[in-house]
Amino acid sequence: MSFDQAILHYKTHRRPYRGAKAIDATCRNHGTCPWCQANRQHQLLRARQAQLARLKEWRQAGGRGKVC
Repeated sequence: MSFDQAILHYKTHRRPYRGAKAIDATCRNHGTCPWCQANRQHQLLRARQAQLARLKEWRQAGGRGKVC
């Protein structure tokens, strides 16, 4: 039974998708659209950039000592 049919027959009480989620399935939760994916992984990307900056700084210092 499709979602629309289920609503007609009162089998479910879910609200239908609105906005971009109604049009494109990749914009839903855990989707693969680049915009949604970047919003979801923002903290991970910033941490990765900071890690690469620390590694570059360590390499410029001659690679001695702690990386942290």
